[in-house]
Amino acid sequence: MTTRPAKILETFANPAPQRDYQIHMEIPEFTCLCPKTGQPDFAVLTLDYVADKLCVELKSLKLYVWSFREEGHFHEDVTNRILDDLVKAVKPRFMRLTARFYVRGGIFTNVVAEHRKKGWQPAPRVDLAEFPPQSNTRG
Repeated sequence: MTTRPAKILETFANPAPQRDYQIHMEIPEFTCLCPKTGQPDFAVLTLDYVADKLCVELKSLKLYVWSFREEGHFHEDVTNRILDDLVKAVKPRFMRLTARFYVRGGIFTNVVAEHRKKGWQPAPRVDLAEFPPQSNTRG
């Protein structure tokens, strides 16, 4: 595999396709260029997904993200484009991409884009109650 920026997203087989589980990735060094001024835009990308049959390979994701450095994109455009490319490659049950762009002109921009596989519903969340600690003293 190359170490140059690339628009290729590699995948591997989901090791536990029988269950829904969350994959969470934080990408703190995303950069692209403002299409109006050419100045760099910086963002933290957060990717959360529930895989179906495939997972995204991390090095290819890093090189894919890196490929936007010299390209001009509006925040909304680049967030949705990345999500679309990831969905096309991975075909997840659910995927959410959150892009938190650093301040530009006194404004922070957050863009959240989601994909849900047709017919997929998450299992109800289970919150386990916290019990008070038991005392080790006998009375």
